Amino acid sequence: MHTLIPKALCHGDTIGLISPSSPSPDHEKIGQAVTYLEKLGYRVKPADHFNCHGESRRELDRRKLHDLHNMFADKSVKAIFCLRGGSGSTRLLEGIDYRLVSQNPKILAGYSDITALSIALYAQTGLVTFSGPMLATELHNPSPYTEANFWKILESTSSTHQAVNHPDHPVRVYREGSVSGTLLAGNLTVFSCLVGTPYLPPMHGTLPLFEDINEEPYRIDRLLSHFYNAGLLQRCAGLLFGQFSRKAMDFDCKHPLADILHYYTEITAPAMPVIAGLSYGHIDDLLTVPVGAVCTLHASKGELSLGIPPAVSGD
Repeated sequence: MHTLIPKALCHGDTIGLISPSSPSPDHEKIGQAVTYLEKLGYRVKPADHFNCHGESRRELDRRKLHDLHNMFADKSVKAIFCLRGGSGSTRLLEGIDYRLVSQNPKILAGYSDITALSIALYAQTGLVTFSGPMLATELHNPSPYTEANFWKILESTSSTHQAVNHPDHPVRVYREGSVSGTLLAGNLTVFSCLVGTPYLPPMHGTLPLFEDINEEPYRIDRLLSHFYNAGLLQRCAGLLFGQFSRKAMDFDCKHPLADILHYYTEITAPAMPVIAGLSYGHIDDLLTVPVGAVCTLHASKGELSLGIPPAVSGD
């Protein structure tokens, strides 16, 4: 697959705002996020139906697709930021004009339910997108850690980035190793909805990074078993887990989820590194990671290094 790498953001660029998932009732936070972006020197352009709600699902989906297509077609827009997660993105996948997207590659940023868009766009076009903070959930008041990681990857064009975990988030290395592979990061529940569809790329040689929120351990077990039974986990180069609650977990403790991750480590290939506890998920201190970029993972006792290439080109 040919990888499409969008251009880096420069101060003065226009950022388009879309809401492909759930609307947000918190207009104050949205206003604060817009002010934040403008203070950084960016222009902000809301989509025609930004944060709309109250219509039938079919009409909502038509409006969301209209906004997505318009933002990719608009030459003045250099990046597209999503409002929030929730639900609804999976319904859009069949209606996306992937040829339009491939002809106009640009930054798309968002996580949680936006996983459906990120993974589908990579599968269908090779576009690298960015799983990171959103307007109504983090960017209205980002933590210093979230802020630094977000702009470092979206604005830089020169050097390899090292994804450094937040100091308060302990890392658990279930199996050591060093590998390179295509990073496919996203919400596990949404990710699993793509299995068996044309919107999931081949998993061979990839580094899936899963996170989730408000799911009981038995549900996480069931979702991972779905990937395993589909023969997908066995093809990966490595396996990474972020956070599964709003408070960072200690994966060393006798938590049911820790036991589940240990189980999937035991049944995957003995050369596959497996780590848990990355600063990625529905948490205040959030890494931004490139979906579709080839990254290098080094995992040793209690430590990890995730090397991210200059995923955004300034050319």
